[in-house]
Amino acid sequence: MSARPILATLALAGTALLLASCGSEAAPAGSQTPAESAAPSEDITVEHALGTTTIPAGAERVASVGWGNQDVALALGIAPVGADDQTWSMTGDDGLGLYDWTLDAYDELGAEKPVIFDTTDGVDFEAIADTAPDVILAAYSGLTEDDYATLSKIAPTVAYPDIPWYTPWRDAIKLDAEALGKKAEGEALVADLDAQIADATADITSFEGKKAAFFYVNPADLSTISIYATGDSRTAFLGDLGFDWPQLAVDTSDSGAFYADIAAENADVLADVDVFVMYGDEDLVKAFQSDPLWGTLDAVKNGAIVTMGSGDALSGSVTPTALSIPWMLDTYVGMLDDAASLAE
Repeated sequence: MSARPILATLALAGTALLLASCGSEAAPAGSQTPAESAAPSEDITVEHALGTTTIPAGAERVASVGWGNQDVALALGIAPVGADDQTWSMTGDDGLGLYDWTLDAYDELGAEKPVIFDTTDGVDFEAIADTAPDVILAAYSGLTEDDYATLSKIAPTVAYPDIPWYTPWRDAIKLDAEALGKKAEGEALVADLDAQIADATADITSFEGKKAAFFYVNPADLSTISIYATGDSRTAFLGDLGFDWPQLAVDTSDSGAFYADIAAENADVLADVDVFVMYGDEDLVKAFQSDPLWGTLDAVKNGAIVTMGSGDALSGSVTPTALSIPWMLDTYVGMLDDAASLAE
């Protein structure tokens, strides 16, 4: 998966602005075997943007496509037999295509690692069919109607609730959990994660009244950068942590767009940004600060910039999932606190 939709669509999807601890107290990861946990005792009917799906009683084998859907199943004690590549060009620690928090959950369940579906050319229908799933989770995905029709011939498929690549993490958890016959457990998982977020930010005062958003910045070309809308899960999560959002992020979301491009000569439209969060490293920060236009912004001059790496686990974790949130939460809050403390 590439960095820019999910870097634009990861809302993430399209061209790839997508990008990116284990179970919760409400649903301990190892509490049931995958088969025991997966099989609903009666048929389940789930409505979503692409139709109505009925999952038959006894469904056990779970496959997932899109981003983070496998983590919902794992957090609820179910080990999917197949999942989309979650990393940038399969750069996970073991080269499998999964990040640390997902791999840890498989280990905790004592389950075999899944088949990883190649996302280079879209949905890997043949590989998905080979795993013989009983249900396919895609609450956070970019499935087209044709994709959905083809997948539905393989197994009952649950797509996103409204807009492709634009499902809030709470809604993704609830929809995937409902498809697994674990609606109540999904709601409990969301409540547990919200409690973890509240605990992690309880003593943080630097976020109050500060505006932050997630950006895409190409270090090779600073003539234009992109801001993710408030509906994108990365900028949205900053709101979950207690930040306000800059006006452009709000306006972009209101317009129905996933992100907005800003030319360097229009840098002043970001004057209300107190904290910039972006993929990259310290070299990017230096380039940003030395730029004659971006360098005029107070947040940039103050060094109130958080860089999340490019392709490693930390960079993937900030597109929040049921398992990446507890994995990255304390680290991310600490980095944001450091940056927000520099903002005037």
